Amino acid sequence: MQLTINEYSLVFENGGVEIVKSDKTMYRNDKPLYLFVLDYMVMTNFYDKSYDQVSELNGQIVGIGTICSPAGSEFAFRDCYEVCGSGFSMKRTVTVLKADESEHGFASKFTLRPTESSDTHDFNYFGPGVWYKQNDFVPPHFMGYSLDNEYFHWQETRYALPLFAMQNIASGETVAFSRLAADVTLRSMHRNVYNNYIDPTYTIGSIGMSQPKNMTLFYDDLNTTVTRLPLDRSNDPLGIDYVYPADNGETTGRTFGGAGMNPARRQIASLNRIFHPVQVGYSDTYGVMANFGCYSSYQEMLRLVWRSTNARLQSPIAGTDCELLYKNNMKLLKLKARKYNNSWGVPFLSFLPDAQDQNVDYQYGFVGQQPAIGYQLIRYGDLEHDEESYQKGVNIVDFWCSRGMSSFGAPMLWFNPPLDEFQYEPYWTRMIGDGMEGILDAYIYLHKKGDNRTSWYDACKMTADWLVRVQNEDGSYYRSYDQDGNLCMDSKANTTAVIRFLIHFYLVSGTELYKQAALKAGDWSYDNIYLNMEYRGGTCDNSDVYDKESAIYGVFGFLALFDLTGEDKWLVASCGAADYVATWTYTWSFPIVTNLPIHPFNKNNISGQSLIATGHSATDMYMAACSYAFYHLYLYTDDTAYLEFAEFLSKNPQQCNDVDGSVGYSIPGLCHEACGFSDQVLLGQYHWLPWCTFVEVDPVSRLFDTFGTYEITEAEKLPLEERKKLNRIYDNFSI
Repeated sequence: MQLTINEYSLVFENGGVEIVKSDKTMYRNDKPLYLFVLDYMVMTNFYDKSYDQVSELNGQIVGIGTICSPAGSEFAFRDCYEVCGSGFSMKRTVTVLKADESEHGFASKFTLRPTESSDTHDFNYFGPGVWYKQNDFVPPHFMGYSLDNEYFHWQETRYALPLFAMQNIASGETVAFSRLAADVTLRSMHRNVYNNYIDPTYTIGSIGMSQPKNMTLFYDDLNTTVTRLPLDRSNDPLGIDYVYPADNGETTGRTFGGAGMNPARRQIASLNRIFHPVQVGYSDTYGVMANFGCYSSYQEMLRLVWRSTNARLQSPIAGTDCELLYKNNMKLLKLKARKYNNSWGVPFLSFLPDAQDQNVDYQYGFVGQQPAIGYQLIRYGDLEHDEESYQKGVNIVDFWCSRGMSSFGAPMLWFNPPLDEFQYEPYWTRMIGDGMEGILDAYIYLHKKGDNRTSWYDACKMTADWLVRVQNEDGSYYRSYDQDGNLCMDSKANTTAVIRFLIHFYLVSGTELYKQAALKAGDWSYDNIYLNMEYRGGTCDNSDVYDKESAIYGVFGFLALFDLTGEDKWLVASCGAADYVATWTYTWSFPIVTNLPIHPFNKNNISGQSLIATGHSATDMYMAACSYAFYHLYLYTDDTAYLEFAEFLSKNPQQCNDVDGSVGYSIPGLCHEACGFSDQVLLGQYHWLPWCTFVEVDPVSRLFDTFGTYEITEAEKLPLEERKKLNRIYDNFSI
């Protein structure tokens, strides 16, 4: 019996399953029934077997079987397979038929093992927001840092999309597992989740891969010590796994725990397991989607596998009113901006829900975004005839241009208003790009109105000249520089962060030198960041690891190069960066509790939030910054996937914002900085930082300036030819 889609057939023989392509078995599992049982000694026991019976029923193939534990518990499996979209779905029900009192919890696993290789190093991997290629740039404690471990299982709520894929590097053959439906329910909240946790309400699985070491266990007569005898590692089975309910973590073969713990138990302590209860009549049901394909590159695999999964699981687009969002956010910035001691700016941090300021510091870019906020206040004040907003914006930009430039040309990055002095901060390339773009935007805006702020232009020129001087021979920039303008951190992965500024200053000044610097930076970034997919180090408070914001600046930089030159390579790189950064977004949703009486997630869902960097599971709403860029990209490519994602980003990340004041924050427009919710409980920062508002107003203002509307759906009503003409933003660039 078999099911077939495209070149791949799901074949059932001798109680096992195989994936066959052109008469060659690509993946197999001779014993697809796999059971974990937690016993009274809090030991996990493992059992597997083939199907007892396989039959066809209404277009499905159904495999059934019963696993009996030595203690006497019995578990009935019923697996239903069918063609589903572009892959095969498997819906499994496990029912407890008999329960021995010595066995307390159970879980099950579905696995397929590739036949081309059992070496973990022969594959690249993809887990959205968690794992890219072979995870070369993740912290040592994080999933996949070493491919020589045994288990790599991640609770699916820790992935931005519940998806894991493995691609054979030599052949391009890929298998991807994902949750079949976005149907996670809220677990019991009577206690925190811990290792060997038993919860009948737990509906989260885990996805990943494993290569359990073939070991023989020998216990002494007292069952107190154990010897593990390794066999030939080449025979260890490698598989892609879906485990339900979830386990979470890696095992390394190292031992954990105190000296008095049984060594056999210590071996699995780093893999936290969750179980359902062994109770007669209890059933659990879950669904897995398996997709197969052969792709010419990792980038192609990532794009197509993510899109296919996202189309099935993405949450509906939220009903955010973008004009109201923009105007309430600008009113918030106007309220927060003021003169603190002898300087103008917005406070570094304010607590929620009452917006009480926690401290007043100014950061140039990144989480502070002071000059860019100054520009937004100028623009808003002018368009809305709000003199207070306008003047506050002018005062902020004036401050940074008059007092914020170093002697060697780079801007200072951190100011302490109470002390009325600048604090030492490495000169981060990413922060420099942020702030200089804001000052240049403000200069251009006022220059068009006949107000020529020469000191603002001079500040931009000082930094542009410095960027030309310090640019490495290969076109790159270092991640940061010291207070003398010398190398501070030698990673070059933030080079894209200053490309758009250099291009804009070239357009303003007409000086070819800045264009050439931007092109050189682009060439290096194309070869080293885009082609190698090394999007890392974009957040100045994380180490140089895979993250989201580095790719966002890749999109910004590559798109600016395409806007300028029209060369296809820059559009290709823009798409590559955009495809990567999209995968960091929680496009799906699951229920959480906040334990806070005033919070947007008490009524809104989490879709649109996005993971920040590898090494932790913190999320924020920074993807809001990308709605305009994805729409910009759509009009160049005619790829409707970018249009749909742009619409999603213009609405869903903002679900953490009190847009209309109905949540109860003291000021409409407030939102939190960051949080985590992978265990279905909101944890994190209950405070506002300036960047939270800036990344929401920036894309909306760009959309309005380009197309005359706050809503992408309204822009879409313009004739396509007109939209494409307006989209060539540098064709209309003038001061």
